[in-house]
Amino acid sequence: MARFDYDLACIGNAIVDVLAHADDARIARLKLNRGVMTLIDAARAEELYALMGPAIEISGGCAANTAAGAAALGGRAAFIGKVRDDQLGQVFTHDLRAQGVTFATPPSKAGPPTARSFIFVTPDAHRTMNTYLGACVELGPEDVDEAVVGKAGIVYFEGYLWDPPRAKDAMRKAARIVHAAGGRMAITLSDPFCVNRHRDEFRSLLGNEVDILFANEQELTSLYQTDFDSAMLKVVKDVEIAALTRSEHGSVAVRGDEVVHIAAESVKRVVDTTGAGDLYASGFLYGLTQNLPLEVCGRLGSICAAEIISHMGARPEDGLAELAAPVLKAAR
Repeated sequence: MARFDYDLACIGNAIVDVLAHADDARIARLKLNRGVMTLIDAARAEELYALMGPAIEISGGCAANTAAGAAALGGRAAFIGKVRDDQLGQVFTHDLRAQGVTFATPPSKAGPPTARSFIFVTPDAHRTMNTYLGACVELGPEDVDEAVVGKAGIVYFEGYLWDPPRAKDAMRKAARIVHAAGGRMAITLSDPFCVNRHRDEFRSLLGNEVDILFANEQELTSLYQTDFDSAMLKVVKDVEIAALTRSEHGSVAVRGDEVVHIAAESVKRVVDTTGAGDLYASGFLYGLTQNLPLEVCGRLGSICAAEIISHMGARPEDGLAELAAPVLKAAR
């Protein structure tokens, strides 16, 4: 079996989240697409920042959140993503490294500023995201560090990367490197609107370059244009493992003929669902890198997701390693 320096290398958009509470009337007044991620330009970013009022700024980004969660569990994690050499870029870099994640992608010296996502959290804890990609669009094949990707057991990337054109080439390069080194490639579909934009390309990726898929119910049914049960039968023909989340109904992990249903962890109060899928992936992928059964991988994912939705922001606050310890002890 190949030996790797990193359990997990994540590639994605390096974003600073700006979070604020909002009711449905405000969502409508600001003409936002409720409950999904919408890409915006610099002018709209400035407008929303001026209108959103008191907010919390926390480093985020889907794949970066997953890397941070894996590191919090004790995994050896790395991240590849593009920031500008500006204040938010320095904040993002500091926050991720402080979580124990290796992050060595050189910042851009010119061009758009570091990305930011304006996230409006409604009373039902769902989030409406408006993202200015900024420096993220500069990510290209030259940023795929073979010293990281070629030494990672699993390389995980976010579907959002299929929006910036050069990032597609970067992901295909990463897939070639990781497979040549004996590792596996994983993707999260990120968002139903993302699936609608890139359905055919995603289907091709799953059939040819991706080994592990993460998707929620809406993303999966959109990908295969059918109901959940039928889509689940199709996905096992495309990938080695699929981890499929269903909100409060838990998740399903499938590998060939093996189908495992995992219950959601109980949460006293759901505050903000931002990052729930990202942290589920943290736990699940950490379990895979430790060669644990699918049921345990799913339990770890549920534990991490439950922690993240209990507070604002998509980076863990309570010690994930301590929360996961009883499950890991029983599994080992």
